[in-house]
Amino acid sequence: MASKPPSGDPVQDAPRVAAPRQSAAGLPAVAHSLRIAQQQMGVTRAARTLLKVNQKDGFDCPGCAWPEGDHRHTAEFCENGAKAVAEEATLRRVTPDFFAAHPVADLATRSGYWLGQQGRITQPMLLERGEAGGDGGDRYEPVSWERAFAIVAEELRALDSPDEALFYTSGRTSNEAAFLLQLFAREFGTNNLPDCSNMCHESSGSALSETLGVGKGSVSLEDLHQADLIIVAGQNPGTNHPRMLSALEKAKSAGARIISVNPLPEAGTERFKNPQTPQGMVRGASLNDLFLQIRIGGDQALFRLLNKLILDAARTDPTVVDEAFVAEHTHGFEEFAAAARAADWDETLAATGLDRDGIERALAMVLESKRTIVCWAMGLTQHKHSVATIREVVNFLLLRGNIGRPGAGVCPVRGHSNVQGDRTMGIFERPAPAFLDALDREFGITSPRHHGYDVVRAIRALRDGDAKVFFAMGGNFVAASPDTEVTEAAMRTARLTVHVSTKLNRSHAVTGARALILPTLGRTDKDIQAGGRQIVTVEDSMGMVHASRGNLAPASPHLLSEPAIVARLARAVLGPASLTPWEEFEKDYGSIRDRISRVVPGFEDFNARVAEPGGFQLPHAPRDERRFPTATGKANFTAAPVEYPELPPGRLLLQTLRSHDQYNTTIYGLDDRYRGIKGGRRVVLVNAEDARELDLADGSYTDLVSEWRDGVERRARGFRVVHYPTARGCAAAYYPETNVLVPLDSTADTSNTPASKSVVVRFERQ
Repeated sequence: MASKPPSGDPVQDAPRVAAPRQSAAGLPAVAHSLRIAQQQMGVTRAARTLLKVNQKDGFDCPGCAWPEGDHRHTAEFCENGAKAVAEEATLRRVTPDFFAAHPVADLATRSGYWLGQQGRITQPMLLERGEAGGDGGDRYEPVSWERAFAIVAEELRALDSPDEALFYTSGRTSNEAAFLLQLFAREFGTNNLPDCSNMCHESSGSALSETLGVGKGSVSLEDLHQADLIIVAGQNPGTNHPRMLSALEKAKSAGARIISVNPLPEAGTERFKNPQTPQGMVRGASLNDLFLQIRIGGDQALFRLLNKLILDAARTDPTVVDEAFVAEHTHGFEEFAAAARAADWDETLAATGLDRDGIERALAMVLESKRTIVCWAMGLTQHKHSVATIREVVNFLLLRGNIGRPGAGVCPVRGHSNVQGDRTMGIFERPAPAFLDALDREFGITSPRHHGYDVVRAIRALRDGDAKVFFAMGGNFVAASPDTEVTEAAMRTARLTVHVSTKLNRSHAVTGARALILPTLGRTDKDIQAGGRQIVTVEDSMGMVHASRGNLAPASPHLLSEPAIVARLARAVLGPASLTPWEEFEKDYGSIRDRISRVVPGFEDFNARVAEPGGFQLPHAPRDERRFPTATGKANFTAAPVEYPELPPGRLLLQTLRSHDQYNTTIYGLDDRYRGIKGGRRVVLVNAEDARELDLADGSYTDLVSEWRDGVERRARGFRVVHYPTARGCAAAYYPETNVLVPLDSTADTSNTPASKSVVVRFERQ
């Protein structure tokens, strides 16, 4: 029997702290997964649902984008995947009676955990708040789908320019829905298509597009299994991508070595207890061969010095550098080499906080490896100098020919399950002209050519009155975005905010003058349209495209699928003048895929290929052909100056991060089992020596105050200090609670990604 949602918010003012774990997964992960599944779904529904997760005839996990191999385990999911499925397939329901009992002012006081625990939204809901100071309503009320679409059409048609509308997309949106949304936005007349990529891997795409010509990773799952050396930098697989641990374990068993580069020791890479095998469950496997506990933001300096040392080694052993590859396939080597040779040991040690022995041990592993992969996530992408850092990683791989070689390459590990596919489908504020040309030819429209707003620019546009309608396809924009107070104030200036959602979140309580919640099918739900049962497709972190088929009856008869919502909205807004067959797209998603196959390269014969079990892999020119579609026609070495954050006295560098009981802004619980935190999220992890110097006793409470050049005070109140083995000069705390500390204008050069991993903070004790 599934349990009821909590009626009140749990008290979080006294979290309990124990020593951090030194192993991940195992029996505790299995037990916790089953307990959460039973609480949300009940035993029978849980079994029927979990056994379909990530199966070839099942549905794609709504969590992370880690790929599946050809051979699938019976239980092809991790602990956090089970939590994600349980929350979506829950038996709990949020009905109009719930909204009648909870005014928006009440919802605004609730934690993200409490909101998410209430269950699936069952009907479209409308809030008529009115302009500031007006006599509008104070709570959501049920509304028909026809009326909801009419309201959106009314507000969009009233805009002075299409560019006053914003169409945001979460990474869980299917390929079919994403393609329709960008088509509708461009037929409407705007490229304002901000998405969650802007806040996470935009730095990866910017750096890889410039250096390799393709803004995606170049490796497959099989490459990981064949690698000699895997460097995991700025990433925590144990919490954020737990199924990656199985791939690392398999690589280790084949002889690979693993270097972890991280300010925090992480249980998953220390020891992985694989719940799929009896031996793994009991003993586990140590994954790390070397742990480099780097200072936050020091990764560019580390890779620059490694490149210098590789060049130095080539003076006595010319085979150290793949000279044939460099000569035939790369551009800019001499300028890069001059910059690398100028790298300084003392500066690197200061920037990284590492010792010489650790770096030399890493170099020895690099030189012994013929096939090297570098994996990374937000620890590299969310700094001012993130793009330059990832370019340096590319330099490191190019030097030894580790692009376009089996078992080698770049591996940016994406988050949400289709965040990469959404970008492939055209969700991008700066689309390539070739994509727009193909779209226009296929649909007989004229897409705008000027660039639209990314996330940061969208918030500014709302704040400044340059945007008036905000439409979100999934996600929790308010909680995910930086500078929380600025973001919330900006959202409240909108004339209309619309959220296509499965469950409640903070964004539903921070609204424009009018607000709509449009409830949609989830990945676990059967999707039956006039043309029969439908499938959707997704693209994983390594460019594999495959089908997803829900197996549960929808949470309510009043739900529409995401493609149906976009199709009906487009017809309501564009009217009969639009020649796009929106009705056909809603009826049969195969007709959407037919159009995708004629617009998006790599998707030829889409319907036939995705019908194959396991799907198909998209082409990747650097990997497949050692062809680099860059401006120079070759892979580009770069030579950016080395940057790293510098701290004033008495300050620490804060990184925002996830607990083990959350996925992005979805909070599954109030514990972080691997870090020893229970019963609360307002904790700040501080090195014990730094804490003593700052007079921060373990268990004391403090406000975190960020410091930025604009002089604005940004404060996160009431955090329990936890002495923790993080790198010196560094601290860590969970988001979204600490997003309030991230200035809107503190972003990465080139990519404009919020610099959430390098926030200068001071501590004001309570």
